[in-house]
Amino acid sequence: MVHFSEVRFLGSLEEQNLKEVRTHAEKLGIEVEIGMLSICPTSTLFDKSKGTAEEQLTRMAAAAGTVGSKIVRCVLGSAADRTGAIPIEGHIENTVQVLRNVRSRIMDAGLKVAIENYAGDMQAREVKTLIEGAGKEFVGSCLDSGNPLWTIEDPHLTLETLAPYVLTSHVRDTAVWNTPQGVAVAWTRMGEGNVGIEDYIREYAAKCAGRALSLEIIVNGPRFFNYRDPKFWDAFRKTPAWEFARFLALAEKGTPRAALPRLSREAAIARELEDVDASLGWTKAFLEKV
Repeated sequence: MVHFSEVRFLGSLEEQNLKEVRTHAEKLGIEVEIGMLSICPTSTLFDKSKGTAEEQLTRMAAAAGTVGSKIVRCVLGSAADRTGAIPIEGHIENTVQVLRNVRSRIMDAGLKVAIENYAGDMQAREVKTLIEGAGKEFVGSCLDSGNPLWTIEDPHLTLETLAPYVLTSHVRDTAVWNTPQGVAVAWTRMGEGNVGIEDYIREYAAKCAGRALSLEIIVNGPRFFNYRDPKFWDAFRKTPAWEFARFLALAEKGTPRAALPRLSREAAIARELEDVDASLGWTKAFLEKV
């Protein structure tokens, strides 16, 4: 399976382009999944120049039918939506309304909408609220294993909470460690983090059978979450202490990682290919033992 999470990765939504993608994928024996970014009209990430959220999602549903995708992957927003004038609960309500408005069109097309826990926007229980509020008969989860760390959440908790709703996935490994101000998080190649990605994959295989294990390999430098600063908690007022304790337990197992060196564009592309190859190799070898 190949997962095009945004239109720019597909190239365009032109019908001829979509048909060519489908034909090429069929020759290779590869299924296709497609997606877009925000469908929340009040999110800072939403691009209103492309029409209403309902219009954009309807276009993507039509494109999914042409290219042969069974889902349309979408997101609410990003970490910026946790601290704006509208609380995250308000953004969730607005996204639920958009989904309800297009329910009949999505279901008539035989599709489902996969909402990703994306870029620090929602914790698992919030994604669950969105899915159940919209209707789990046509809305589910695009489960990302790296993004929970950006919401101070243990990815194993994310998997436990969202497994019944999973339609597809984004999988990568993560390193997390303590700092004097709080915690640092860096995405890594598969097998090079300290969040227990082996157990995560085993659990995913057991609880999400038949769903794609889609590698989204992003290797980056540390992102800092300075939870010792009282203002940090403006974004996480409703996070239960027991959930945060699970996140801290992962950080306690980690060791500091150096920042990545700056690379030229050509060197960065070569390094990305190396990261993907290494991660594919590790994952194949691991799955052979599962």
